[in-house]
Amino acid sequence: MLVTHVITRLIVGGAQENTVATVLGLLNYPNYDVELISGPTPPDQPEGSIQGTVDSVPGLVHIIPELVRPVSPINDFRALLSLRDRFIKTRPHIVHTHSGKAGVLGRLAARLAGVPHIVHTIHGPSFGSFQGPLANGIFKWAERLVGRSTDCFIGVADAMCEQYLEAGIGRPDEYKKVLSGFDLSPLLNAENDPAIRARWGIGPDDFVIGKVGRLFRLKGHDDLLSIAPKIMEENPNAKLLLVGGGEWRERFERIVEERGLVGRVIFTGLVRPEEVPGLIGIMDLVVHLSRREGLPRVIPQALAAGKPVVAMDSDGAREVCLDGVNGYLVPVGSTSKLADRVAELGRDPRLRETFGQRGRQFVEQEFSTGTMVSRIARIYDELVQDGNKSKRSSIDH
Repeated sequence: MLVTHVITRLIVGGAQENTVATVLGLLNYPNYDVELISGPTPPDQPEGSIQGTVDSVPGLVHIIPELVRPVSPINDFRALLSLRDRFIKTRPHIVHTHSGKAGVLGRLAARLAGVPHIVHTIHGPSFGSFQGPLANGIFKWAERLVGRSTDCFIGVADAMCEQYLEAGIGRPDEYKKVLSGFDLSPLLNAENDPAIRARWGIGPDDFVIGKVGRLFRLKGHDDLLSIAPKIMEENPNAKLLLVGGGEWRERFERIVEERGLVGRVIFTGLVRPEEVPGLIGIMDLVVHLSRREGLPRVIPQALAAGKPVVAMDSDGAREVCLDGVNGYLVPVGSTSKLADRVAELGRDPRLRETFGQRGRQFVEQEFSTGTMVSRIARIYDELVQDGNKSKRSSIDH
């Protein structure tokens, strides 16, 4: 039975890592053959690439050059036809789409090709307050259109399912929640390594406030930099460690210079995914401040490493950052509350340890890759079984 996954690009990011982990995990299921279709991912782009992770498996990945992230009517039409023709040729039993562009074009193409079962994972909302009414209207219309052809929506958080249902997309019985799993072992074993601290100019007594994410809009770096002077005035040993690359790095570096924070804010730039656990290991506190994210992957990663979290109460953050249990939630945009919570944890190492221990216990139970893949495989099995029952029923009648 062939399952074809479709995603727009294979950059370093939560949706992409989730998709690749699912595809590689399904290779261990003998009843499924797997294929991954993606648009092109230039290796030199600021966000980085994880395509090499799947390129090592012969025949697993198929690239469609026209499947690009920006809206481009000509490329989008060509990508739609390429996907349709690919599905007609390979005849997958299930097409499973990810991300906004690939989610729309992939599901349309699957319907045109007569694919029996269509699944879509909502990694993050394609509409919301982060964009204008025109764009929201277009995205909601497109999601409603392809939603009619979708047999199952998989939300990485309850918040995603709720937002899509409120927008009139699909029915409640078509939604399933599957948490975004990842390899826990590197994070469970992460340590506060003095050598890694020294490499980035961080002393053994420095209090490290870490943030992992692309340097781009809606990721909350502006909020963090706005409170940095106050935090550092209260705690002279505080430093910010910003892990990730992106188009807005120069902008943030200018802000750091203007506010006199050079040497107190450290930009790692783009790092290899395998380096992230070591960097989280040297953090004393992890902040996640995105305004738009399904279930923020970095929160369970931080918790797995035993680190407390302060997060903006956006989308699925509250489902993993449990306020007052393993971290603190702050209202979106409330930099004063953010500063208060960061300062509180900075003053109280015992509270940081308590939150970290609770977080690690929570993540160990819920976020393994094996658990995620098995839940998705179960959804596939149920779809196929229900489809076979429906066919038998129609024949009987």
